[in-house]
Formats: sequence, C-alpha cells, structure tokens
Amino acid sequence: MADAALPLSLQQNPRLERWVKFERGGKVRIYSGKVELGQGIVTAIAQLAAEELGVAPERIAPTVGDTRVSPDEWYTAGSQSMEVGGRAMALACAEVRELFLAAAAAALEVAPSDLRLVDGTFEVPGTDLRTTYWDLAAQVSLARDASGKAALLSTPRSVVGRALPRLDLPAKLSGGAFLHDIELPGMRHARVLRPPRLGAKLLSLDESAIRRAVPGVEIARNGSFVGLACEREEHAVSALEVATKAARWESLPPLPAPQEIPQFLQSLPSTTTLVHKKGTPGAVAKRFEATYSRPYIAHASMGPSCAAAAMQDGKLVVWSHTQGPHMLRGQLAKALRMPERDVEVIHRDGPGCYGHNGADDAALDAALVARAIGKPVLLQWTREQELACAPYGSAMAVKISAGTDAAGKIGEWRHELWSHTHIKRPGRGEGVNLLAAWEMEPAHPVPPPQDMPLPAGGGDRNAVPLYDFPHQEVAYHFIAEMPLRVSALRSLGAYANVFAIESMMDEIARALGADPAEFRLRHLSDPRARAVIEKLRTFFEKPKNESVGRGLGFSRYKNASAYCAVMVEIEVEEKIRLLRAVAAVDAGEAVNPDGLKNQVEGGIVQAASWTLKEAVKWDASGTLARTWEDYPILGFDEIPHVEVILMPSKEKPLGSGECAAGPTA
Repeated sequence: MADAALPLSLQQNPRLERWVKFERGGKVRIYSGKVELGQGIVTAIAQLAAEELGVAPERIAPTVGDTRVSPDEWYTAGSQSMEVGGRAMALACAEVRELFLAAAAAALEVAPSDLRLVDGTFEVPGTDLRTTYWDLAAQVSLARDASGKAALLSTPRSVVGRALPRLDLPAKLSGGAFLHDIELPGMRHARVLRPPRLGAKLLSLDESAIRRAVPGVEIARNGSFVGLACEREEHAVSALEVATKAARWESLPPLPAPQEIPQFLQSLPSTTTLVHKKGTPGAVAKRFEATYSRPYIAHASMGPSCAAAAMQDGKLVVWSHTQGPHMLRGQLAKALRMPERDVEVIHRDGPGCYGHNGADDAALDAALVARAIGKPVLLQWTREQELACAPYGSAMAVKISAGTDAAGKIGEWRHELWSHTHIKRPGRGEGVNLLAAWEMEPAHPVPPPQDMPLPAGGGDRNAVPLYDFPHQEVAYHFIAEMPLRVSALRSLGAYANVFAIESMMDEIARALGADPAEFRLRHLSDPRARAVIEKLRTFFEKPKNESVGRGLGFSRYKNASAYCAVMVEIEVEEKIRLLRAVAAVDAGEAVNPDGLKNQVEGGIVQAASWTLKEAVKWDASGTLARTWEDYPILGFDEIPHVEVILMPSKEKPLGSGECAAGPTA
C-alpha cells in the first residue's frame, strides 16, 4: 500500500516499473501521464528524472499520455503537472536510485557511502570498481510499490534549474509532431456533420445526394451523428458541404435574448451557497460596491480539433490531443459500450487548449466513423465547428461590497458570484460528456452540471481573497441552466474573481488617495505575496505621456500555487493598446526557468486577448461565432513587450501555468 503522504499520482500508481525502465544503449525510459500541450512540461519532468537518477538529460526518453504504458494521472490541468506529476516522478526516481545504489554496493562489496554516481555509473573513486544501472537492471526488480522513504537530492543541482532545450520543439518545428499530419495505412479522411445549433435532432438526410456529388464517400450514420469519410481530404470537405445542404434538422426553442452579462446571469435560476465565511463585521467609515463580469469565452485554438482512430485486432486505438488520455479512454468505452480493456488512447500534439476544447469530442467522432466503416480515419473539425461546438468558458458576474475603517483599512468584504459550471470534462462526474454520445442512437443522457468545491474551486476559484480582511464572505449563485455549452477554460473562475477583487482594490485605493501597490501591501502579511508586489514597484515611474497609464494586478493562484503580480502599461486613445507587461512570479524552485517564463508570457498574452477583444455573442438561433471575423483574438501586431521576473526560491515547485490570467486582466 502506497504511503498516503505521497503525491496523489504516486499513491494511485505506486509501482516503480510504471515510472522508470532502463533500456539498452544506455537510455532511461520514463513514463508520465502528464501530456505536452505546448507548456514544456515533458522537458521539465525529464529534468527531474535526470536529476534524481544522476544521469545526463540526453539519456532520458519520455513516453507520455499513452494508456498502454503510462500511469493514469487524470488530466494535465489545474497547474498540477509539477506540483503533483513532477513530484511523483522525482520521488519515484529517487527510490529507484536508492535501490540501485544498494545493489551496486553489494555487487562491488563496498558500503553505499563509498560510491559516487556519475551519469548512471556507480564508481568507487580512485579505483576501477564500477557498475551501471544497465549492468544491474536484470538484478533489481522495480515490480514493487514506492515507499516514499527515499530522500530527494538536495542542492547543488546539476540539471534542475537550467533552461534546457525543449524536447517537443524539434518535431514541431520540422512539422512532424502534429496529429493533423498523422498517416495510418489505408486511412480515410473524415469530417462530421453537426446541427446548426447543438442539441437539434436530425430529421432527414438525403444520402443519395451526397453519394452522387462525391463518389466513394462512406457515410457513418448513428442516430443524429453523421460522419463522412473519403480517400482524399478535399473530397471529405466537399462531402460535408453537400451534406450540410442535404440535412434537415428539428427546430429548437429560441435562446434567451442577449443582454448585459450581469443582468442575464442574475435573471437565470440559481442555487446559492455561502462557500466561505470568517470573522465578524467591524466599524465601517466608508462603503464601496461594484459589479464586474466576463463574457462567454472560446478556446479559439489556432488549429481546429482533430483525432485519428483505428480498429486493430478487435481493439479500438485512438490518437488524440486530449488532456486526459485515461479519462478519455473510459469515456470512449462507455459511449461505445465496449470493455475498457479494448480501448487505448495515445496522446499526440495538437492545438493548444488549456481547458476542455473539442479534442475529446473529436476522438469519439473519429472512433464512431472508424468502427462503422472498418478503416482507420483521420477526422478534423472545421473552424466553424471549433468556434460553435466546443465548450466555452462560462460567463460570470461578480458583485463585491466592502467597507473601510477610519484608518483606511478594509474591515469587511463580501464577494457574490453568478456562474455556470466550469467542470464538464469527460470523466468528471457521472455519465458521458462527449458531444456525439448525445447524438448517437441510443443516446447517452447529458450529465447533470456540477462544479468543483473549494479549496481548488470551479466558478469560485480564487473568490476567497488572499488579503487580510478581518471579515470575509463568499456566496456562490450556481446556475445549472446553460444556454450555451460550457466547461473548463484556463484558470476557471479565477480569471473573473481576481479581476473583480483587484479592480475593487484599485477603486478603493483611488477613492482613499492611496498608492495602489502600498494599499495592497497594507492588507498583506504573506511575505512571498508582498515580495512579488514590491518587486514591481520600481516599474511604476510616472509616464510622461498623459495617454499612457500603468496598473497592477496580483493573486496567488488557487491561494495555494504560484504567486504572481503583473504590471501593465497601456495607451488609451481611440482604442486601448497594450504596450508592455512585466510579471514577478514566485513559483518555488524553477525546474526549467525558460519553460516557466514561457508559461507566464503565454498566460499574459491570452488573458490580454480575453480582456480586450474576446466574447461569444449569440441570438435567438444560436451562437454567432463562426470565423475569426466573428470572434477576433489578439493579433501578432498587438502583442506587447513582455518581461517575466522569477523570484529566486528553493521551495518546492508551485503550479504556474494559470497564475497570470487574473492579475493580467
């Protein structure tokens, strides 16, 4: 039985052989359930393994997100890859090192303390006594559970803390990494027909018209699900164009009339829960109140979702850019009513997402078509489907009321939020959360909505302020009814909650005539929180141009992960133009500093795009986002100069991939 003090990944996957294997040619195979989404996580995990095993990074060969061999680490999400997955890998490798150290000492008839480990070789200095991991591999069984007793190596570090080249980039830069370019023997190219509005049933389809227009097309129909497969991709594109005209769909009741987000959300039925309360109200000299909101937001990945699937010896194999291969495997098995042992999922690089986009839906689409026609398929969504059918990040409204005392300190704080779920990922909760599962016959029911409770939180993530307010209350008005399809988007509710908290802090500071950085520090006792804000104070010289202004945002992601303060410089003329952003981040020990900076830089750019440009619009007939003209994102010519300052730290790594979203907004 694994030690409960171990990271959850290692508790659930305690066998050391699930993490490490020594291969011929002096290679070390490591297995991880955390997948590469462009965030550089595979490189960082490989660095941890190399450090703890005492081998050169070049020896490490990672296999990630392959349900046939990788440990089940749920989703690559929530900024948990280093905190949980990375720590699990480090502890597993530390224990493997200790086992081999003992075996080497026995083989060489010396004490373990007499040995030095150099690039996988155990040697007695000053002698020719030596052996290696690979020499001992047949003698040391890793078919045992991790005990958690092996200590991690302390400083000085030789691999961790260096900006090593990213392992995923060579294949990406040469064009060989992406799922969209996979080729399988006998493969067909496929597209899927979707209704003009999600949830509508297919009343009729003139299949003969499709076959006349596109000879050789294979039609996979299952209830309201229609897949179209052809030998050539351009024929599949043509088949979809014809099928769109040849299909007749049921009419659905009109969507609610669009209106301002706060009024719209507050008009919907909700269930209210007081999710946080501490202290009692004190004397109040001034009161403040404001309401903030965010719209529905699309993932808007540069490439549409994609998947490949094939039936091989009675088993279904799916290649997907999913964030959770094992979770998707279970969902595919349920949806297709197959034994889970007959389904395998292999991760391949695809469009970035940072949340629940169309990747898992496309995987079931591909599986249904491959099973129906008996041939491997590569199925791609269209740009229109990506913007209209993939889940959005939930719209939110936040109302904050606060009171300050005579000394200008905040004594009471009430935070109310209105939101749909942020957790509709496949595999979370009951049922099947895949689009085609609700279209096929017999259809799987749409699972009821639920959200993740604090301390991690869903819609209420980061709603509890980190500031030292004596009296705090957070009320969550959970809206089960979802006129648009919603699920997880980078940082979940933290983006809107931090935006609201920090905006209110600025409004109160301005009303009191206080410096915004000093006002925050006045309410913070956490030394690491204070340090990132103080680091940015030197960037607040008064701009010479009156149309240019600077502002500050701060949070600690989930109140448990990385600390991040962001200073932005904007120019306000005919439109708002973001000129510069500087972030100070304390994410504990940086395993790969360059990778960590990349994460924060990307978070700043994405949050700037959300804040300045992005919003899903709709009318009575459905969503209006179909093209980049309907849903513009930040252009390359609008990206600011970004600088990321990493605070030096030897503390354990903290999740950082989502820490910049709220402060940037």
